[in-house]
Amino acid sequence: MWRLKTVHHKASGSASDLEEFKRKRREFEKGLRQARRDRQLISKRLLQNVDDEDSMETGSTPLTPEQVREMIRGVQTGGEEKAVRLASLRKALRNPETQLTFIKSENSMHMLIGQLSAHNAQCQLEAARCLHELSHSNHPSVGQACLPAGPYLLTYLSGQSTKLTELCLYTLGNLCPDSAVVREKLLAQGIVSALANCIHNQRYNLAVVEAVGFTLSQLLQAKDATEKIIPAVMASEIVPHVISALTPDPEFGFGPAIECMWCLHYLVSSNLDNSMLIAQGALSQCSAVLITLGGAVAQGNLEGGIELLIWPLLRCLGNLLVSEGDVMPEDTRLLAVLCLFSQAYLHLHPALSRESLWALNNLTAGSRGFCSGLLLLNMVPILIQFLSFSKGINSMALRVLGNIAHHGTEYCVRLTQAGLLTALCATLKMAEPEVVTLSLEVLYMLISSSPQLIEEFTRLNGVPLLEAIQYNSEEEHRVKAAYILDHHFPSFSEVESLSS
Repeated sequence: MWRLKTVHHKASGSASDLEEFKRKRREFEKGLRQARRDRQLISKRLLQNVDDEDSMETGSTPLTPEQVREMIRGVQTGGEEKAVRLASLRKALRNPETQLTFIKSENSMHMLIGQLSAHNAQCQLEAARCLHELSHSNHPSVGQACLPAGPYLLTYLSGQSTKLTELCLYTLGNLCPDSAVVREKLLAQGIVSALANCIHNQRYNLAVVEAVGFTLSQLLQAKDATEKIIPAVMASEIVPHVISALTPDPEFGFGPAIECMWCLHYLVSSNLDNSMLIAQGALSQCSAVLITLGGAVAQGNLEGGIELLIWPLLRCLGNLLVSEGDVMPEDTRLLAVLCLFSQAYLHLHPALSRESLWALNNLTAGSRGFCSGLLLLNMVPILIQFLSFSKGINSMALRVLGNIAHHGTEYCVRLTQAGLLTALCATLKMAEPEVVTLSLEVLYMLISSSPQLIEEFTRLNGVPLLEAIQYNSEEEHRVKAAYILDHHFPSFSEVESLSS
């Protein structure tokens, strides 16, 4: 009835240092994903090295132009010390002012790309780390200065070193949002096909899969993605690998699934034909993962990153249902999971509760089977409880209840037996215009289905509520209230006409 369309290198070090580093990195990356979830912002990612004691810190004092030039000369003439000097340069490049000084220095990028393309593996890795530090800059000129390195970064996505591959992926992902010029250059250089080949070859390396997901999601968030990027992505072999990565690995964690889930979300919400995504298993996979996560939430696991995966899963499910209509097998487990999420996150993450109800609304719209399932599972009392909550939760619950009432007398009687008429008498008094509108629409379906429900509404003193709305509310509400009174309470209307 109502369908609505609408973010791990291991190195030497003590075990305690490693765990502390992992903890800091998890917190940092969770913050980035949280930002993407809340505002769909493009975020940059900075990989850190466990063996750097100051790896979580930015560069301190900016270097002078002469100091930068000296570091460049030191690398060029360093001999066996090149890797060490590149490591010192990389640490210096954490300072934003030093980054700008570096790209303006003569032969700076030429030197860096020369080391990136050299045969010394350690120098190659350190040069890639220098480029990675530069890619994290928010200054657009820094990203454009890194463009000549693009072909090498893309080439190394199919290399033997997974550490270098992961580093190149995050560097490319950081460069993608900088400007349309950078994106167009990377697209022309074949970034989509390189990502497709990379995730195919490294599909069992979850750290690389996560990095591919991050880079692809950065591309898909571009303003011109629908015209220039998504067609290339859909034509590549990358989508099936993204879909297969949606199931989280219990040992590695949620990272790869979250990144790939956001990729799928951007594809689904691009307003293109989603039939290909559904044919490739996107809808069934989203449903299966949601059901699995529902089991974890039912056991009390509400945090630890699980909610960051539930967000894009719900958005994909809801939007896929809008785009294709009745394509879902009527699996009542999915109903139970969506109701569970809406309850479990009601106070912890109210917006996630609302998203769960939004997906439930799209699932039940026009589906007699799913609406029957809600009655069978006795979920209606839960939905009625949501009517007392604000922030869009009550309006979403009303839409779902309206979807059930749409199927006729038997459904309306069951809703009334669960206490919906009594609840509507409360929602009709609320100050939220959308809630009042939806309440009037659901009320009309209920009392139109059976004379007994008209009597029940009268017994609940509901008619004076309609009178108050008819004379004291906004135009849309007055019209709806008057229509209900004229068609179902004619004796009341006649009394009103005589008294006037």
